[in-house]
Parts: sequence; structure tokens; C-alpha cells
Amino acid sequence: MRCQKRAVLALLLCVPLGLWLLFRASMSGLALPPSLPTVRCSAGANASAWFSARYDAAVRPLLTGPAHELPPDVVQWWLVSRNGRHTAPLQNIIQNLFAVLPAPNGSVWDPSGCRTCAVVGNSGRLKGSRHGPQIDAHHWVLRMNRAKTAGFEVDVGARTTHHFMYPESAMNLWPGVHLVLVPFKPLDLKWVTSAFSTGELTHTYTRVKQFIKVLILSPAFLKYIHDRWTEHHGRYPSTGFTALLFALHACQQVSVFGFGADSKGNWHHYWEENRWSGAFRRTRVHDADVEFSLIRRLADEGRILFYQ
Repeated sequence: MRCQKRAVLALLLCVPLGLWLLFRASMSGLALPPSLPTVRCSAGANASAWFSARYDAAVRPLLTGPAHELPPDVVQWWLVSRNGRHTAPLQNIIQNLFAVLPAPNGSVWDPSGCRTCAVVGNSGRLKGSRHGPQIDAHHWVLRMNRAKTAGFEVDVGARTTHHFMYPESAMNLWPGVHLVLVPFKPLDLKWVTSAFSTGELTHTYTRVKQFIKVLILSPAFLKYIHDRWTEHHGRYPSTGFTALLFALHACQQVSVFGFGADSKGNWHHYWEENRWSGAFRRTRVHDADVEFSLIRRLADEGRILFYQ
């Protein structure tokens, strides 16, 4: 009898404690992951004329190996867009790159599955959104540049599978996260080659970071976005819009979070309060207004799910 009373007392104490811990977990973004969002693997046969004029399924976003050759018009645009200069032939740079990096396999483009992808921008509009659990429920979670998750999990999630960056925006990544390099100039390819070999090149504009899983976007993919999507608005597409187009080519369902100004019209990152952070819009390097209008149009046509 005494044992039964103790068991009942322990149960009465544990139930409220368990409920309190569950509440704290849900508030901190540490609750059990929700089920994956509904996947829609439509073939896209009803594409509008607008979408068909821009989207080309034959374009592959990644450099595929040492034999990958860039067309002359791509090379010319690539160098002019950043006033780039190089001393070694580009083909030699690509061959040296894949001498130290494995070529990507075809599983990224496997059409047999239904891959859901969350593209998470860095906009301040994510603050207070509580999108974190929904973001983490996707198969792939794509982030960019200096995106932070620690301390912001409730709004932006905790998972990252692919992190898009260029050398000047490089940061250390957790094990298992793919670095997706956005190469704006040949020196960027030499930068990542150095990180995996001699370490001879320690800087482009910032120190070389050490990475494990690396994918390299093709300059031809950047030019495809510049020609077909942004239509020469800005010198080249932003990292965020590039990640979105990558997802559009690699995923069967694309959800987009954290793009555009916040509710007060401010263009700043969710982890900072910087009244000058929107100054990039005046440089016209990227045309944020054009890119945002394209995101809205893709959402209107049902090509992406846009969470604002």
C-alpha cells in the first residue's frame, strides 16, 4: 500500500513537471519536429507563358567536374560583372578545383522523390514570425551569407542543410552543412581550392575558412538568372535570389521565408538593428525591388509558397 501511495505521489508530481517542460520546449523552439509539410509534386505542365519564358529545366546550377567548360559569353559576363581579372586560364582553375574537391553526384537532381525546401532569407520581417518549426520541417533548409540561428530558433529554425556564401561573407559552418559557393570572380574558386589543399591563398578579401562539404555554383547559372530572370537589373543577382532559383531547380516544393522589408519598411537583418543596412539598395549592385517582385510573381503563380 505504501508503495502504491508513493507511485501515485510521484505520478502527480511528474505530470505537471512534464507539461511545464513541454511548454518551455515549445516556447524555445525545441519541441519535437512537426510532420513534413504537404508535398505537391506537380509536373508543371500548366506553366504560364511568363514562367516558361524564364525557367529552363536544362540549366544545371553546379559546376560538375574538371571537364566543365564555360562558354565564352559566360566568361566575359562573369569577369565584367565584378571587374574580375585572372592570370591563369579558367579551365586550369576549374581543373585544380576538382583535383581537391569531389565532383557532385546526380542525387541532387533525382526527380523520383518529392523534396521540400525552405529558402530562409535574412530579413528583419522574420522577427516574431514563429516560423522556426515550419522551416525545420523541410527536407532541405537553405540559408545565406552570415545568417544566424542561435537565439533565433523560434523565428528562423535551427536546421541548415545548405549555406550559400561567397568568400567575403564566409563563416564557419556546423558539420554536415553543405557550403554552396557563389563565385563572383575566378579568385573565389582559387580561394576554396586553397582551403582544401596547400592553404597558400589565405585571403581574397577575407581569410579562407575550412569546410567539408562543398558545392560550387556555375557562373553560367548566375548569368542565366541575370539574363532570364532579373533581365539585367543590377550587375548580378543577390545571394538570396540565387539560392531561391537553386531551390526552384532542385526541389519539388519551395517555401520562401524572410525576404523583403520588415513591417515598418526597414531593410535590415533579423539579428541586428542597423538603420544603414538598407544602403545596399542604393548601390544597384542587386536590384532588390525587381527581385522581390519576381518572388511575389512566383508565389502568385503557385511556383513557391511565400511566407510574409
